Amino acid sequence: MMMSGFFRIGVWQNFFRAWKSGYSGNLEGEGFTLGGVYVIGAGRQGVLLEHREKEFGDKVSLPSVLEAAEKINPQAS
Repeated sequence: MMMSGFFRIGVWQNFFRAWKSGYSGNLEGEGFTLGGVYVIGAGRQGVLLEHREKEFGDKVSLPSVLEAAEKINPQAS
């Protein structure tokens, strides 16, 4: 995203949402890598949930993570 990420309105909305809720974080690291969340099932179940950040501060839905985690079959091979 580089510098274009700083000019996106969604990035600023995410920043203010985090700031209002008291998140302070730190400014260490390179700061241009977007994150993601994966829920991977056992054995051959594969990827049950994939969420890649589209912009800084993009959050995954907690109910969707819990729903995917409930689908994990520990007996799968």
